[in-house]
Amino acid sequence: MYRFLLSRQWVILTLIALVLIPVMTELGFWQFHRHEHRVAQNQLIEDNLKAEPVPVTRLTSPGHTVPRADYWRRVTATGTFDTRHEVVVRRRTSADDRIGVLVLTPLVLADGRAVLVNRGWIPAAADQKSFPEVPPAPKGEVTVTGRLKADETTGASGIKDLSGLPPRQVMLINSEQQAKSLGREVLGGYLEQTAPGPAGDTPEQIPEPDHDSIGAHMAYAVQWWLFVAGVPVGWVVLVRREKRDRDAAAAEAAAGTPDTGDGDGDGDAGGEREPAAHTPA
Repeated sequence: MYRFLLSRQWVILTLIALVLIPVMTELGFWQFHRHEHRVAQNQLIEDNLKAEPVPVTRLTSPGHTVPRADYWRRVTATGTFDTRHEVVVRRRTSADDRIGVLVLTPLVLADGRAVLVNRGWIPAAADQKSFPEVPPAPKGEVTVTGRLKADETTGASGIKDLSGLPPRQVMLINSEQQAKSLGREVLGGYLEQTAPGPAGDTPEQIPEPDHDSIGAHMAYAVQWWLFVAGVPVGWVVLVRREKRDRDAAAAEAAAGTPDTGDGDGDGDAGGEREPAAHTPA
């Protein structure tokens, strides 16, 4: 009745269906875990942005790797900007996706250590080999408030750390790299400055990270799982259609077979009927 399922075509189709089910199930869980990660990260950002600012030295120190739990934590630092060792970070985008650079200025603390401060975004110079015109940092002692971030690495950011760049230009914000050029200890990580605001609205300070959107990962997960449910249903539909088509073809073949007869009956097949004999009155 269902012997056609043993044909090469149907064996291959069945094997494909059996492979698709676990693959799509795993893809659904992958999207679900991405959804969970996004929700947890949004909560972390929201909590850290709401927390009261603390001195940066309470959360980091020279050589310290800022843990994810402290990302975007609001911190303060008091000192003087060292504009002589100011650098720009190449190939960075503004809030409206314009290509430019970030202004990275060391803030020297009272104990002689420094913390890197990302003061914000400015357009790059027309000539990439030239140092752009950077708005001056505040003079004298200043208290900076910002969001704590971890040192950038090629592995974490995907940004290639190019060598041979023009003077005072870098690809990554990295405290260990800057400590070598500063000749002093630098706290691990850096600050995204949020206060005080810049004079003349430049550099453009980095906006808060998005912590409201959760993306479409959950919808994608449900979609994959619906595909999983659809595979066996589709397989059954195809099997029933194949059987119906085969039964219809068999019935049509049986109905079209000619009747050859057995030689008995009213006359010879294919011959003429003889006229009936009349008995004279």
